[in-house]
Amino acid sequence: MIHGIINIYKEPGYTSHDVVAKLRGILKQKKIGHTGTLDPAAEGVLPVCLGKGTKLCDMLTDKRKTYRAVLLLGVKTDTQDTTGTVLWESSKESLEAVTKKDVLETAESFIGPYEQIPPMYSALKVNGKKLYELAREGKEVERKARPVEIYDLKVESIELPRVTMTVDCSKGTYIRTLCHDIGEKLGCGGCMEKLIRTRVDRFRASESLTLSDAERLAAEGKLEDYVVPVDEMFASCPAFYSDSEELDKLLQNGNPFGGRFVPAKVSAEVSEKGTSWLRVYDSCRRFIGIYEYQSSKKQWKPKKIFLGGD
Repeated sequence: MIHGIINIYKEPGYTSHDVVAKLRGILKQKKIGHTGTLDPAAEGVLPVCLGKGTKLCDMLTDKRKTYRAVLLLGVKTDTQDTTGTVLWESSKESLEAVTKKDVLETAESFIGPYEQIPPMYSALKVNGKKLYELAREGKEVERKARPVEIYDLKVESIELPRVTMTVDCSKGTYIRTLCHDIGEKLGCGGCMEKLIRTRVDRFRASESLTLSDAERLAAEGKLEDYVVPVDEMFASCPAFYSDSEELDKLLQNGNPFGGRFVPAKVSAEVSEKGTSWLRVYDSCRRFIGIYEYQSSKKQWKPKKIFLGGD
């Protein structure tokens, strides 16, 4: 079984679940999970967790992401993108009144924290039912606005009614809703025409593999060369290697261990990096997991264990 993270480029037409299903067939292993959905019409980076790497799925969904999107002004749809049913179109005169300066200033005004109302066509649940299921039944329910953050937004080109922009944002941000909201603020309406996810944390589109690439490399026995080992995902955390049998036993049982085991030099590195996490290995240099320091108890407690299991 292969363990780690592979950077897949999801092509348009595939769901994130389709990608996982295809990879299960290619790799002949069941333990595979993705790190956050991309709409079927969207494309781009989809980090996929393999084997023990599946324990990272929840941690990777929290990472910041970068998208390249095309906003189509003058049109509102029920899905907030061009795959949906058109609900409203602005008049030609209203659209022509929008200037490039208006677009630039309005788009950039969304940089920073903002309260975003999730779209009806989304996988979020209300009373145990997914919003898109309710939407398909013709129902619309009230959704609470959620805090998201646009870290950066650059307008790449304006060729009205189309606006191409790059957005760096927090988890939970719906880019099609951002497009809709920009259109609303401009007064002419808008929806998303195209979306490419170019980055998820360390994973970039330029370094990703299509499913056909993955299939070819697997047949050649070279796919593992493109898999990021689990411990490399925590490369920014200081590393600590056990040098005693006593500590090895504690680690192999997933137990906390006292601060006395960690050399002062490593503890100082943890403080310097402003983290409370430590990347821990046993004396055989096997990666055990991530441990977090508990100052009240002067011990290191397991945050996420990766040793053991298939």
